Amino acid sequence: MKKKHLIEVTVKENLQLNEDYAQIIFTSSDPLPEMFPGQFVEVKIEGSTSTFLRRPFSINFYDKEKNEFWLLIHCVGNGTRTFSQIKPGANANMILPLGNTFSLPINSQTSPLLIGGGCGVAPLLFWGAYLQTHNIRPNFLLGARSKKDLLQLNEFKKYGDIYLTTEDGSIGEKGYVIQHSILQSADFNHVYTCGPKPMMMAVAHYAKSKNIFCEVSLENTMACGFGVCLCCVENTHEGHVCVCKEGPVFNIEKLLW
Repeated sequence: MKKKHLIEVTVKENLQLNEDYAQIIFTSSDPLPEMFPGQFVEVKIEGSTSTFLRRPFSINFYDKEKNEFWLLIHCVGNGTRTFSQIKPGANANMILPLGNTFSLPINSQTSPLLIGGGCGVAPLLFWGAYLQTHNIRPNFLLGARSKKDLLQLNEFKKYGDIYLTTEDGSIGEKGYVIQHSILQSADFNHVYTCGPKPMMMAVAHYAKSKNIFCEVSLENTMACGFGVCLCCVENTHEGHVCVCKEGPVFNIEKLLW
């Protein structure tokens, strides 16, 4: 079992990307535990009277040399909105790193496709950067409702080619990621995805129809992070499993999709 750490980390920078999203950079006076793409953290939310349980966030980016990691926060409730306003210099209590990781392609000549929707793009930035360190150049297919909801595009551009969709057509192709023309005009032998479950299921069906290796990062409700509370159970071909413990990354062949 991978070692989990309960630590206090310090806010290095809080970037308000727009009214609904914040990118928060954390560091520590001690060396941070090593983290891998797909893993997540559980955060204790301070200052929110209605938030009693920890909140899970995918690790958006990790820089071992700078001893820092990023979280991408989507403000959807009192807890996340309170946390998104944390100030530089403040401390946050976290359990990390939790969960498993994406599978690295064996062939470095492959050009995988990373598909993200909404805040589901968060773990894909870290994964894309990690792939580049292994001499694999990924492609990113990112979708959102509107141009303002597409996040960190300048960061994604550092690691691979980007294809975009928006539901209102304000940038990229109009529609959903699964409708993008790149899926019909190019061949990929590895697909990785994270986002709303209907989107991931559609990507999984596409991958199965093309016989493509595919992994998804599930976003089930996770209150504890290590398989005790049973909030995040997912039914699979091997029975019911806790996403926080057995995942959050799953090969689609294991899921009942």
